[in-house]
Amino acid sequence: MKIFLPVLFALCTAMCWGMYGPTIGNAQSKSWSPFKPYVFIGIAYVVLAIIGGLIAMRLKGDTFSYSGEHFAPAKWGFLAGCLGALGALFLTSAMMTSKGNALLVMPIVFGGAVSVTALYSTWRLWGHTQISPALWGGIAMVVVGVIVVATNTPHGHAAAKPSPTVSHENAAAEGNESPSAEAAGETSPAADSNS
Repeated sequence: MKIFLPVLFALCTAMCWGMYGPTIGNAQSKSWSPFKPYVFIGIAYVVLAIIGGLIAMRLKGDTFSYSGEHFAPAKWGFLAGCLGALGALFLTSAMMTSKGNALLVMPIVFGGAVSVTALYSTWRLWGHTQISPALWGGIAMVVVGVIVVATNTPHGHAAAKPSPTVSHENAAAEGNESPSAEAAGETSPAADSNS
C-alpha cells in the first residue's frame, strides 16, 4: 500500500499532463498569441491550486500560517509554482508554434523531464555517492525512446483537398463545346435497325 498510492498519483499526473498538450492544441489559432489561452491556464491554477489547496489544508487540520518555520513551504512552493507556470507557458508556446503537434512536443517534454530530474539529483549528490554508468545509458535510451515514440505514433490523415466546383455557366459551356453523338457521325442502335 505504501508504494501503491505514489504510483497511482504519478500515473494520474502522467495522464493529466499527457492530455495537456492535445487539449491546449485545440486553443491554437493564427488570430491570437499563446498568451491568450495561458491566461485561462492561470485561472485554472487559481481555482484548483489556491481554492483546492485551502480546502485540502482545512480538511487536514493544517495551520494557515506561513511565518517562522512554516516559511519553507511558502518559499519552495512558490518556486515550484513558478517553474510549473513557466513550463506551462513553454509547453503552450511549443504547441502553438508546432501547429498543435502534440505527437512531436509531448515525448520531448516528458522524456526531457525525466532526464532533467535525474541530472539534477546527480548534481546534488555528486561526490557523496557513486553514480552508476547505467544512468548515462538510461538517459541515452530516453533520447532514443523519444525519437522512436515521436516518429512512430500514428498520425491522422491529412485533410482531403476540396474538389473544384463547377458553375452552371461552365457546365453549359463545356456541354456546348463537346460534339454530339450525331455530329460525330454516330447513330443509335435503333436508327441502325430501322435503316
